[in-house]
Amino acid sequence: MKLDDFIKSVSDFVWGPITLALIIGTGLFLTLRLGFLQFRSLPYALKLAFSPSKQDNKSKGDITHYQALTTAMAATIGTGNIVGVATAVALGGPGAILWMWISALVGMATKYAEALLAVKYRVVNKKGEMSGGPMYYLERGLKSKWLGVLFAIFASIAAFGIGNMVQSNSVSEAVSRSFNIPEWVTGVTLTVLAGLVILGGIKSIGKVTAFFVPIMAIIYVAGGLVIMVMNIDVVPGVIKLIFTDAFTGQAIGGGILGTVIRYGVARGVFSNEAGLGSAPIAAAAAKTDYPGRQALVSMTQVFIDTIIVCSITGITIVMSGLARTGPKGGDLTAAAFSHYLGDVGGLIVTIGIVLFAFSTLIGWSYYGEKSFSYLFGDKAVPYYRVVFVVAIMYGAVQKLELVWNISDIMNALMAFPNLIGLLGLSGVVVHETNKFLKISSKERAAEKKAKKANAA
Repeated sequence: MKLDDFIKSVSDFVWGPITLALIIGTGLFLTLRLGFLQFRSLPYALKLAFSPSKQDNKSKGDITHYQALTTAMAATIGTGNIVGVATAVALGGPGAILWMWISALVGMATKYAEALLAVKYRVVNKKGEMSGGPMYYLERGLKSKWLGVLFAIFASIAAFGIGNMVQSNSVSEAVSRSFNIPEWVTGVTLTVLAGLVILGGIKSIGKVTAFFVPIMAIIYVAGGLVIMVMNIDVVPGVIKLIFTDAFTGQAIGGGILGTVIRYGVARGVFSNEAGLGSAPIAAAAAKTDYPGRQALVSMTQVFIDTIIVCSITGITIVMSGLARTGPKGGDLTAAAFSHYLGDVGGLIVTIGIVLFAFSTLIGWSYYGEKSFSYLFGDKAVPYYRVVFVVAIMYGAVQKLELVWNISDIMNALMAFPNLIGLLGLSGVVVHETNKFLKISSKERAAEKKAKKANAA
């Protein structure tokens, strides 16, 4: 067996039903233990995420709640939202979108727990910066340093694949296809721009993503919403098809219900990364007074990434009717947008791929360097940053199927120690949640009282 075939077989195995069941099962378990917190507290969580908080200024941390959220969103809103969703619909049928939504709704509880533990067990390094994530709550909370080391190894390697070379390759191909710009030119441009941000560290990354992420998401979502408004009479039928197909299994890739569920869940997890343990590394850097406060903010990332952005892609493709007869991957999404908006639609998707992939580069650079510093100390970080930036150029000009499959394996392997930590520390999550909910309830009561007093 060739090396490429062997690596692909391993990738298919580690992302098989067992891994997906563990990720969804952990999310469901946490959902039950937290009393469906993600549904009860979503409005308040969104308010925390997008409203400046007094705690942002006086609490310990490197970046604001909002910057921590956008850094995590920068890493997760990537080519998976365009290419991954298209693959799910093409191979799993329209019903895959519903299973993507289900994975996101339970994944919100997972993301909440990850962020809470990341803040609770974070440490301050010699530079005075926050360091946190699965490696720290596995070591300090679960008292299992070896699991923390395993996670850090997998994350450090995965950052070069799914968070770096795969992204720069997607950008160079999209730009070459749309504008006939040589791949090496795109590679040089990406390397310089990303380098300027990455070498500045988390504060630089936080500032850039806080400005950059909303713009890129709004452009893409606005394009999809225009299509839906223009064809509003078709939308109810599409939604009905998504729900009915989810339980009848009219999948192209096998025509069975299991295929629909597999592709829907897998692409949902690929997109929002709930359970993989990546986003809590950014959450740990947030200025926050209670772990639960940042955890609620982090939870909204899954909602925005999958329920909003991925839905735009999926619904547009189903509406177009091109899933069975059209091209594959990102080209399918471009064809669906172009079907309704002409050349402008294709341009929106190309811009989306470029911006989404660039943002993923920035976010994952931070995840990788924090994992690397856990293994080798803060002095090793500058070297990691330089190698990471150089790898962007390599990815832009090479064929990367092997890199993609290796990074897929590392992503799956990241999930195992992280899920063990989440399950083992679920009691801590519940305790901290109950403590914060009492505090937030008093805060909101005081706000209402103050508003009444001001109105009088």
